[in-house]
Amino acid sequence: PLPPHRISVSPETRSFAALGDTARLTAQVTDINGQVLTGHAIAWSRRGSGATQVSDSGLVTAVANGMDTIVASTAGLAGMAAFTVRQTPTSVSLSPSAPTQITVLGAQQQLRVTALDARSRVITDLPLVWRSSDSTVAHVDPSGVVTAVSPGTTDISVDFGAGTAITRPVEVTLTSPVGGPLLGAAIPCAGVAGPFPCDRVDLLSFLPVSGLGGNANVDLNDLWGWTDPLTKKEYAIVMRRDGAAFVDVSNPVNPAYLGHLPITSGAMANIWHDVKVYANHAFIVADAAGAHGMQVFDLRQLRTHAGVPRTFAPTTTYRQVNSAHNIAINEETGFAYIVGASGGGNTCGGGLHMVDIRVPGTPAFAGCFADPFTGRAATGYTHDVQCVLYRGPDTRYRDREICFGSNETHLSIADVTVKSSPVAVGRASYPQSAYTHQGWLTTDQRYFLVNDELDESRFALAGTRTLIWDVQELDDPVLVGEFFGPNPATDHNHYIVGSHMFASTYQFGLRVVDVCNPLQPVAAGYFDTAPNWPDTPGFGGSWSNYPFFASGNIVVTSRTEGFFVLRYSPSVATRSLLGQCSP
Repeated sequence: PLPPHRISVSPETRSFAALGDTARLTAQVTDINGQVLTGHAIAWSRRGSGATQVSDSGLVTAVANGMDTIVASTAGLAGMAAFTVRQTPTSVSLSPSAPTQITVLGAQQQLRVTALDARSRVITDLPLVWRSSDSTVAHVDPSGVVTAVSPGTTDISVDFGAGTAITRPVEVTLTSPVGGPLLGAAIPCAGVAGPFPCDRVDLLSFLPVSGLGGNANVDLNDLWGWTDPLTKKEYAIVMRRDGAAFVDVSNPVNPAYLGHLPITSGAMANIWHDVKVYANHAFIVADAAGAHGMQVFDLRQLRTHAGVPRTFAPTTTYRQVNSAHNIAINEETGFAYIVGASGGGNTCGGGLHMVDIRVPGTPAFAGCFADPFTGRAATGYTHDVQCVLYRGPDTRYRDREICFGSNETHLSIADVTVKSSPVAVGRASYPQSAYTHQGWLTTDQRYFLVNDELDESRFALAGTRTLIWDVQELDDPVLVGEFFGPNPATDHNHYIVGSHMFASTYQFGLRVVDVCNPLQPVAAGYFDTAPNWPDTPGFGGSWSNYPFFASGNIVVTSRTEGFFVLRYSPSVATRSLLGQCSP
């Protein structure tokens, strides 16, 4: 007999519409004259994407979508058959099955499609096209995540090919399941505002972390504010673990989440971010984040927001630092002060890394300052700083640029007028020092009020302690008093506006203190942003606040709770309003 010349496979092509479908292949061996030869063992194999499996007897089974070639071989010859597996949906469902209601603006709802083929196998790669009939009410992204934009009703539809689709109504309302209407109307404080204990601080609105584009793995930390000089709209820049969220708070009872700026590509998400604003630009740093640098973002981009939250990109990134704990800006001079720098770049010992930002798009290094007699590592590490054009009582330094640093172990005062040769002016420590964290000057620059982040826990203090420094002589700061809050909640960031100090005290939330007479502060109100946390030392609750808007509205972050817009409503008896400050 003649030797084998050709092997042919039947059928030569086949399509499967469901996983688990099978087809039996046969192979025929022929000689050069086309005569069928018998007795030759056939070996079956597969090439391609792995869409099929083939048995030793030529039984082909569909196991995944894709294309394969089945090969029959014998005596050095090969015959082939082409197989395509493309699941065809015979049953499609959308979950949740009930109409969707989203009760917080900016909150999100995941819609999911389950498609089955004829053998009830799930189709995992069905091409889906999502649409919203009214994206001004709710926007849907390509993965089926619906984001509430404004009150109303829209239809979310998903098209899965061949003109077939499923539609689900979505209603966006102005109520919140965490305690009543937290959007749409202010809630005056009457001992509580919604679920939040309070005193003389009203709740204008609340957005949970999910309302700022976050999820269960994202919490909030610092924040700052920006007022558009053109439109007079007020905005909050809210720091998330993974970047910055932008919120339009010009309508304080209905804040609008506009989108976010992710952390620098290649950097690591972390809980420490800080932001300040100068000349319509946000300047953002991150600590323990690797090569993050200082992001610069032109906030004027927010003017053209189209109603759908978007992902922004930085305008530029300053790379002469990597990680940094904090940043301060003197808006009068146009200089930024990056502090707590680490992990690469010019760290300046963790002290002041000074940057000329008078042209925001081209920040330029200006100099370093560090007082090695301060800080835990004796490098002059600065945890936070306030830098001002000095107009206080010490006439020797009038109109010079002075920085007041909270340096872990000391209060540090420096003259940084000449960036190439800054000068240490004064320093001081105090009893029961645990971690000198942050401070702020009174309006007349006579007193500097400082918080210590760890003293409540380390020394079992009965109340949150604020240290009152008389800095009328900058080279000789004197501790002249201490003020204690009603409970020992850990203090974090505080700021002074006029005669009031607004202090974020973690698990107690926002505390308002009348400092009309800084030597005799008086508790003036509070808003507990974290009612599920005890008012004890700890790091849940309010991280920071921004009380500088011309509207008088105060924006506040609470780490796992969310973002608050508040308003302090002092009683007519508040002494500072009457000008009755005791000497």
